[in-house]
Amino acid sequence: MREVTAGPELPWVATVRDAAEYLGLSPHTLYVWRHRRQGPPSFRMGPRGRVMYRVEALDAWVREQEQADSRSNTSLSPLNTAPRMRSDCDASA
Repeated sequence: MREVTAGPELPWVATVRDAAEYLGLSPHTLYVWRHRRQGPPSFRMGPRGRVMYRVEALDAWVREQEQADSRSNTSLSPLNTAPRMRSDCDASA
């Protein structure tokens, strides 16, 4: 397995294999997510249409995932909100 590290030696674009290593995923997962229009944004490059990922887009996607997770974003945690009354309860019944 090749070592992929963020820094000046990492190019601004990554192949599927490099992006998968960078994210700690399998290349197959990235292909499936791309097919389902999920996961980090990607694009095709060159005459053979190789799937590529911008490293900055991978980092932004990871940050979005952190913010969407209630364990990382305390404002989304249901434990931090006041209990609400159910709207489907009918007091006259």
